[in-house]
Amino acid sequence: MFKLRQSSVRRRYSEFEWFRDRLERETSRVTIPPLPGKVFTNRFDDQVIEDRREGLERFLQIVAGHPLLQTGSKVLVAFIQDPAFSKEKYSY
Repeated sequence: MFKLRQSSVRRRYSEFEWFRDRLERETSRVTIPPLPGKVFTNRFDDQVIEDRREGLERFLQIVAGHPLLQTGSKVLVAFIQDPAFSKEKYSY
């Protein structure tokens, strides 16, 4: 399934929102966890940024570790491992 043991990619929060929505559309058998909330104040504060990054990483660890998503998702591996990921490739 995953080609790399570890990966590091940059994603915008809006891409995480799209990704979560896509996972929900792909399967009704898995409850997709919520994303950490949007930040409207002090969003450039180092601690706020780090807290959000940690929350998004926890989200990814949960969905990447789910066996049904590992075998059934068309977008999971690309979102996590492809630095050139584009959601336009997965618009269906």
